[in-house]
Amino acid sequence: MPAPISVIIPTLDSASSMEATLASLVAGVHAGLVREVIFADGGSRDDIHTLAEVSGARLIETARAGRGGQLKAGARIAKGDWYLFLHSDTELGGAWPMAVKAHLHNRDAAGYFRLRFDQTGPFPAMVASWANLRSRFFCMPYGDQGLLIHRDLYEAVGGYPDQPLMEDVAICRRLGRRLTRLSAVAVTSADRYVRDGWLRRGTRNIATLVLYLFGRDPERLRVFYRGD
Repeated sequence: MPAPISVIIPTLDSASSMEATLASLVAGVHAGLVREVIFADGGSRDDIHTLAEVSGARLIETARAGRGGQLKAGARIAKGDWYLFLHSDTELGGAWPMAVKAHLHNRDAAGYFRLRFDQTGPFPAMVASWANLRSRFFCMPYGDQGLLIHRDLYEAVGGYPDQPLMEDVAICRRLGRRLTRLSAVAVTSADRYVRDGWLRRGTRNIATLVLYLFGRDPERLRVFYRGD
């Protein structure tokens, strides 16, 4: 019987920063969980083709950059019964195969991981705590917490929308109480927070979420989110 999970990673000029992400998946390969890894690329100008060849990943290229559309394209070619959507700068903690195995009996629920940053200190801890509380009480984990979902449930809720921003919020709103936290950690990069400042980036993230929930167009929100 083939392994059950297709890991789908949206990429955009991220080949140089994916070593930890891919290394963390090896435990899932050894546990018989990972059937394939798919890079859904949005037009990279880096060495993503070489990385895909060396790592044994499948590479699909989308017509334009936009995480929602890239994830949607990756799911379209996936062969696994389960999809694990994972950001290219997110590393799964060592206990993740056991946590995922415990979830695979429940096709009617989608799983996500507890968030932690790759930086220490009060600000990383505070932002991660807010993300974990938001996920638990408002059923709204972001994409950097991963999403493990059976293909039937994914299709039942309409999959990811083809939009450049808030695609993770959109699918989680459809899933609602069918989301459950897995007993493992996703460690994600804090680079954007370090570059922009923890308070500034955190405030902008919250403002972007609020504007989206009030109906602001994701295309326009992308400019605001990036601070351009």
